[in-house]
Amino acid sequence: MRIIIAEDPNWSLDLVPSLSSLCQRYHQHLFEKLTPQLKDSIQPRLSLSLPLHVTANLVPDGVFWKRCCQQRWNICDISHYGHSWKRMFFERHLENLIELFVPEETEFKVILDVLPLCKNYIKRLNITQLLLPSRKFVKGRDDDQHEVVMLTNEEEDDMAASHFDFGIVLTELIHLEEFHLAYKIKQCGMNFEWSMFQITDRDCRALTTAFKACKTLKVLRIRQSQIDDKKCRPLLRCLMDHPSLIELDLSHNIIRDAGARSVAELLSKGQLEKLNICNNEIDIHGAKALAQALSNNSTLQYLNMRLNQVKDEGGEAIAEALQNNTTLRYLHLGGNDMTSITAVVLSKVLQKNETLKTLNLSCNNLGEIGGKALAEAMVHNSTLTECDIRQTDIDETNSASINKAIWDNQCADWDKEVQQRRKSTIYL
Repeated sequence: MRIIIAEDPNWSLDLVPSLSSLCQRYHQHLFEKLTPQLKDSIQPRLSLSLPLHVTANLVPDGVFWKRCCQQRWNICDISHYGHSWKRMFFERHLENLIELFVPEETEFKVILDVLPLCKNYIKRLNITQLLLPSRKFVKGRDDDQHEVVMLTNEEEDDMAASHFDFGIVLTELIHLEEFHLAYKIKQCGMNFEWSMFQITDRDCRALTTAFKACKTLKVLRIRQSQIDDKKCRPLLRCLMDHPSLIELDLSHNIIRDAGARSVAELLSKGQLEKLNICNNEIDIHGAKALAQALSNNSTLQYLNMRLNQVKDEGGEAIAEALQNNTTLRYLHLGGNDMTSITAVVLSKVLQKNETLKTLNLSCNNLGEIGGKALAEAMVHNSTLTECDIRQTDIDETNSASINKAIWDNQCADWDKEVQQRRKSTIYL
């Protein structure tokens, strides 16, 4: 029997690449040398089973990525992804990995392996659920001595502190502009617990670090995550000096007056253009703090405070802030327990304000007095083109008068737009 002795003592048969690996390298080398036209013609015939590390930076946006998307998802609306199939694939692929990630069980290497491949193509992440670690239950007895399955106190503490950590992800995604996040679990069934639907203190600390590293972020939405005043403050503090954030959505949480003051501070120091804090628990004092910030703000164009509890004192403060504000174009104060008192103050502002385009006062008890005041104010207003006064107890006469004034303003706007288009056409 002959024995082959390698000249290299470190040589091993394990280092010899497989035939399939050699074929992949050869075809990859050939594909890189093709012209763009030939690459496009080959895409319909490329196998969808090719490894992602081969196709990610080699195959350009086109038919191949369209086939990949349609194979995995039934609904593929490319218009939501800048009309890029490649961007759609990588954004949804990473979203799926994160949404199915089980802390303490799924290896983080799964995420780390895909980040270098997708970081150049992802501009938005929309995370609709975050899983918790698998639970370990113990048998016990309730007050009636019936045998039940319970979670130990130690396990409850661990559960409250464990969600996916976005630190590395947001640091690596160098082109990320939008980040939508909800701390909840879909289809939990009979395993429902409130702890599945809330952000924790540990999550807040992790997010503050991640947001500081993500300098390209323009839109941040954290909805339906039970954010309270305590959790709101550190999140907003790290955004005070953010270089690019222009839209913030904290709707459907439990933010109260202290959290509203933090939002007001961000509004004073930041460069927000759009703010959505609807369906929280902001009261009079929080509304006054926001009004003061709005009065001195020169960037905000959209403010949604629907379904809070600002009442007349808060509504008056916000209305008076519009006397100094010259940028706000959209204001939603629906469902805030306001009455004709706020409507009267707001009507005085509408006679002079020339920037507000959309106003929503629905589901407030404005009554006949409030309707009359608004109707008289709209006679002198030529800029408001949308005004929602449904479910406000405004009588039909005043309601018709307000709607007619809105219609006249819309027609005037359309005429101006037509004239501008004609002028631009003539100029061209």
